[in-house]
Amino acid sequence: MQPDISSAPVASAASAPEHAARNRLVITLLMVSAFTVILNETIMSVALPRLMTDLGVTANAAQWLTTAFLLTMAVVIPITGFLLQRFHTRFVFTMAMSLFSLGTLVCAVAPGLGLLIVGRIVQAMGTAIMMPLLMTTVMNLVPAESRGRTMGNISIVISVAPAIGPTISGIILYYLHWRWMFILVLPIGLGALALGWAKLVNVTEPKKAPLDLISVPLSAIGFGGLVYGLSTIGEGHGEGGPVPIWLPLVVGGVVLVIFIARQLMLRDRALLNFHTFKVKVFTVSVIMMGFAMMALFGMIILLPIYMQSVLGMEPLTAGLLLLPGGLVMGLLAPAIGRAFDRVGARKLVIPGAVLVSSGLWIMSTFGVSTSMVWVLVAHVVLSVGLALLFTPLFTSSLGSLPQDLYSHGSAVIGTVQQVAGAAGIALFVSIMSLRIGTELAAGADMVAATAAGLRLGFTTGAAISMLMIVAAFFVRRPPDQRPD
Repeated sequence: MQPDISSAPVASAASAPEHAARNRLVITLLMVSAFTVILNETIMSVALPRLMTDLGVTANAAQWLTTAFLLTMAVVIPITGFLLQRFHTRFVFTMAMSLFSLGTLVCAVAPGLGLLIVGRIVQAMGTAIMMPLLMTTVMNLVPAESRGRTMGNISIVISVAPAIGPTISGIILYYLHWRWMFILVLPIGLGALALGWAKLVNVTEPKKAPLDLISVPLSAIGFGGLVYGLSTIGEGHGEGGPVPIWLPLVVGGVVLVIFIARQLMLRDRALLNFHTFKVKVFTVSVIMMGFAMMALFGMIILLPIYMQSVLGMEPLTAGLLLLPGGLVMGLLAPAIGRAFDRVGARKLVIPGAVLVSSGLWIMSTFGVSTSMVWVLVAHVVLSVGLALLFTPLFTSSLGSLPQDLYSHGSAVIGTVQQVAGAAGIALFVSIMSLRIGTELAAGADMVAATAAGLRLGFTTGAAISMLMIVAAFFVRRPPDQRPD
């Protein structure tokens, strides 16, 4: 039985002053909920060794806690464009937080790895829906001239939540059992669900959007194959997993080409409308966003490896050293949003791209005796650069689209984030691992070999970041705002 999409009241236009308080409540509730669910995307990264010991499983088996989460996100996000068109805001929010809370409960009580993976999959289904819901709602509620300020707050959710996930995980694991990673989050998820059920209003008018049944499996196989292949490379340290490295990548790539061709053919009936890429501002912004997510997720993986395997830090110390960068991103995001409303995109994304590149080039010099202070400086520089990128890119990309494409644009951005994040992890870790093997074969000890592998990984990221600097000069403010 489908939910009623016609009887629930719909919020009126965002410009009405009497609705300002209501709109703030809706956006704040969605941001808190999104922060909670996205935090779980990276919270498992430092918990795997503990889980391997407690559950008596291998590293390859434990890695499925991360792989399954990323895979589910890649499969579900493309469908959110249809969900956001077809159903009311309140129903979609309730579905997302219900799934997330249920998955969190399953993880908290799971007796073994199998049920823990199931819980992570259910969590990921809720997470995949939440982020496009937040961005689409903001685009419908917030006037164009003040979107930068709101998107600045959303950048806290998008960039800070995954960045501080390992830190929070490290602190919890130092003092408590791993189940507390889920026990502490569950009341927040249930509280957000209850508050949303009581207070959330509908801000869009649903329409009878068609669902192309052929596109759904094509999307799942295409995006899922790519993310699985990339994640397997990253988790296997460049050596792949139980299937040949190339197989999921080739299958995913071929099916994805078929999926894209079908969406272009379906046009307005598409599951994921790729006509968003006809808008130049959207295309350039999304490409830059992909590079930024590669840098963010690559850093999240490589820096803890460097600090623990080369500098010999404890996991808690390494997590705390990463905390200032995450806090800097959070503190800067609102100010950067206000600056975007005043000066536009290019004056922010150009220095942002330069700082991201500078941070990666600094990291490419890391060795076995690098000062902890220098590591902190590099991480903060990179974090400031990412903060300068995320808000303008999200605002410019979605703001450049017509209103009927907001939901599809949000789904495209979420999909690019997942694929780019998995690609960044796979690329950086694979290059690192290959170099480590070469160094070990030449007679180097493990610490020196690891340092050399990490330097090459960071150097590769720094080289790629130069493309981001070039692309930054082509980013523009959306046409419905003042020109750059």
